[in-house]
Amino acid sequence: MTTRILLALGAVLVFGTVNWQIAGKERLRVNGQTVFLDMAPVDPRSLMQGDYMALNFAVARQIQRQVETEGEGIRTAVLELDSKRVGRFSRLDTGAPLGTGEMRLRFRVREGSIWLGTNAFFFQEGDAEKYAGARFGEFRVNEDGDAMLIGLRDAELRVMGR
Repeated sequence: MTTRILLALGAVLVFGTVNWQIAGKERLRVNGQTVFLDMAPVDPRSLMQGDYMALNFAVARQIQRQVETEGEGIRTAVLELDSKRVGRFSRLDTGAPLGTGEMRLRFRVREGSIWLGTNAFFFQEGDAEKYAGARFGEFRVNEDGDAMLIGLRDAELRVMGR
C-alpha cells in the first residue's frame, strides 16, 4: 500500500513539474518581447532527424569573442534593438539598469560554445525550399532574458514557411 502511494505521489510530482515547465514556455511564447537575431544557416538536412536547418547566430559569435568559454553555465548579454527590433550584441550584463532599446538575453556556455537555446529549426519534410532564404530567427524573450525561437524570417523580416 505504501509503495503505491509513493508511486502515485512521484507520478503527480513528475507530471506536475513537466506541466509547469510547459506552461512557462507557453507564457514566454505569448507574452515575451519579440527580437530578431541575424542567422547563418549551416546544414539543411539530417537523415536521422528529418528536415531541419542548423542555425548559427551572429550574436552568438559576438558573445563568443567577449566571453571566456572555459566555465560552463548560464550568463546574460545585453542586446541593443534597432527600430525593427533586430538585436545586436551590446555588452555582457553586469546587473546595471537597461537603457532605452535594450534587452537581456540569457545564453549558456556549452562545451566551449555559446548556446542561445537552440541550434536547429525543424520543418516538415519537403519544405526546405520554403526556408532557404531565412536570414533571421524570431525569438520571444522575457524580462529575465529567457528566449524561445518561434520562427524564421527572411531578409525583409517576413514570416517564412506559410
